[in-house]
Order: sequence, then structure tokens, then C-alpha cells
Amino acid sequence: MTPEWTVFSAKCPSRRSLARIANKWTAMIVVLLHEEPLRFGELHRAVEGITKKVLTDTLRALERDGMIDRALHRDGHTRYELTDLGRTLHAPLRALQVWAESHVEDVLDAQDRYDAAVDDRTLAP
Repeated sequence: MTPEWTVFSAKCPSRRSLARIANKWTAMIVVLLHEEPLRFGELHRAVEGITKKVLTDTLRALERDGMIDRALHRDGHTRYELTDLGRTLHAPLRALQVWAESHVEDVLDAQDRYDAAVDDRTLAP
């Protein structure tokens, strides 16, 4: 009998998957690899701010989880590409990207209002 998996259970292995796909670096890598396989250097240049170590660790974890394949191409270079399983992540992660980019002004405004209210409370006698 297959157990019923739920991320709300502390012992459920789906929590590890959720943590992996909720990671900002994972989201960016999956969205980038959806278009085409990319070499390490291409990914590193495309994802500003990621260190080579974090990129390496993220790619290894995604490969271990079955989300990407590392393939040696005819030109002799290694490229990373999404697996069929990894491609199932593209739509939800792309939706998060679109949401984040579409609502950045709203979030910044909310942060400004919050910070001003906190400052007002701090300054109040």
C-alpha cells in the first residue's frame, strides 16, 4: 500500500522536494533550462549573484532528484538539460517568476508602509 504523502508531516520526504523547488536558485535554473540545454558557464553568467559553488551544489542536487541531466554533447562540452520530471516544474516556477516580476512595486510599497509604521511606533512616546 502506498503511503499518503503530505508536506505537513515532519517525516514526509516530499518536504525535501518542496524545499528544493522553493529555492530561488532552483527556480531560476529550471526556467532557464526550459528553453535549451546550457553549459555551466552559460548558467553562471545568466543567474547573476550565484556563486560557482552554489551553482554546482544546486545542479548536483537537481540531478540527484531527477530534475536535470548532465549530458556530454557532440562538441565535447557538458550541458545541463531538464528531464521529463524537471519539465513538469517549469509552469509553476515560471508562474512564480511572472508573479514576482509583476508585483515587485506592490511589495516594495508594502515594505515602505510597514517600515514607516514600525518607525512611527518606535518613535511614539
